[in-house]
Amino acid sequence: MEMQQIRYFLAVCDKGSFTRAAQSAFVAQPSLTQAIKKLEDELGGELFSRERSGCRLTSLGRLVEPTLRQIFHEAQTIKAEAVRFSRLNTVPLRIGVMATIAAQHLSTFFADFQQERPHVELELVVDNECNLAQQLDEGRLDLMVSAPTSPLPAHLQSLKLYEERYVVVFNDKHRFNQLEVIDLATIQSEPYLDRLNCELRETLRGVCLGRQINLYAAYRSNSEEWILSMVRAGLGVALMPEFSVPKRGDKLKTRYLGVKQAVVSPAAILICRTGLF
Repeated sequence: MEMQQIRYFLAVCDKGSFTRAAQSAFVAQPSLTQAIKKLEDELGGELFSRERSGCRLTSLGRLVEPTLRQIFHEAQTIKAEAVRFSRLNTVPLRIGVMATIAAQHLSTFFADFQQERPHVELELVVDNECNLAQQLDEGRLDLMVSAPTSPLPAHLQSLKLYEERYVVVFNDKHRFNQLEVIDLATIQSEPYLDRLNCELRETLRGVCLGRQINLYAAYRSNSEEWILSMVRAGLGVALMPEFSVPKRGDKLKTRYLGVKQAVVSPAAILICRTGLF
């Protein structure tokens, strides 16, 4: 299987006909047709069903299309990185950041880092912890910023960045604005905005069950921005890591939980494969 065959196959998928695919790939149609025929022979069946109006993928074509597209994309990425590296234009550094890590708290660090090392090209990948850990294991990420709640496997090492407490978040018109501290029992009388990506979600649920506190989830979202927008609109209150809440020029207000009910987020740490630093 040759990369050119994959490229021609994807061109037909995208253009819907051999004629338009050949034009977009700047190749004679017989050459494109012959390349796809060789690919079909290798895969053991037809990839396209030819029709008067064009062509469409067969069952076999639909089966292999996602994988071939991924192979082509990864090959292009490798080629581009190799060219950049050989020319010493930039050194790519991929960093995975867990979705609940506050961008405002890390952005200054990244800006300082890139100013000191302009030859390093930063790529930030924001995802959930499970997906980032898999990409780190597979070598698709160089570093990962996370707040794990369980010990790291032996092949990974870490560097502690910071700790933060959880705060109650509400809008500036809310009655909580008159309180100095807030306890969980007070929150249960308010519509609660449930953060589905919260790393302490199950821990918080256990604390509430133990104290017979019921936080009624009026809304749920896996997006921090949507949760904050709903708080601004007065739809309810949320519990969030303190650095995830904008500090200035906003309608959001925060209070710490009472001392006995303080919740500390797992420390944000920088994770990499053992031996990198």
